[in-house]
Amino acid sequence: MVELVTVRCLSDNYAYLIHGGGQTALIDAPEAAPILAELSRRGWGLDVILLTHHHDDHIQAVPDIVAATGAEVWGNGADRHRLPPLDRALAPGEAAEVCGEALEVIDVPGHTVGHVAFHLPGAGLAFTADSLMAIGCGRIFEGTPAQMWDSLTRLAALPEETLICSGHDYARGNGAFALAGDPENAALRARLDATLAGQRPASPATLAEEKATNPFLRAGALARPGEDAGAAFARLRAEKDGFRG
Repeated sequence: MVELVTVRCLSDNYAYLIHGGGQTALIDAPEAAPILAELSRRGWGLDVILLTHHHDDHIQAVPDIVAATGAEVWGNGADRHRLPPLDRALAPGEAAEVCGEALEVIDVPGHTVGHVAFHLPGAGLAFTADSLMAIGCGRIFEGTPAQMWDSLTRLAALPEETLICSGHDYARGNGAFALAGDPENAALRARLDATLAGQRPASPATLAEEKATNPFLRAGALARPGEDAGAAFARLRAEKDGFRG
């Protein structure tokens, strides 16, 4: 069993610490100071840094954290040319172990073509960064809508009790867009009200809750006549890109 700690970084990033089996791991490294402060407060060292993708707001603190802790850096070997130096190059579909738990590496291109998610099935955790996000999904910078839809479909097949740990708190903007297109969704309104009132964080949330409130996982239910779920997703993602609500 692992302990999960969410660390707020920068203006709206989330990093995550997991601790168990005599190890501590960090998922993504947006900012060194709050992460190192949390490790110090808990009296934990750091053994492994897992990187989901190459964007600066997920990797820029790696050098400082490695210098302070000596942690190894693991990430997608296919994207190693854009990541900090890797001690272990992982491949999607590969099975590994961290903090005494089985670790599954899931290919989730769309936001970037090298994006991966990390699933700990025994602990019921999935670290999805900027693929599946709280009440949303990442903007498609490098991939295609079809790739992102495939990625979300892959993540949606995980057990519904899985805690989805996303990379950012975009609850206000994501929630406004979701409500504009799904105004009668009581579960969405309740989740958003509680989050914006500070009664709960935007992330993590269970996959079941994301399926009930996230418009991109609800693409089939929100489809227009003649649209299949993939086409509805592509339309919704394009609408979100231009949304100013």
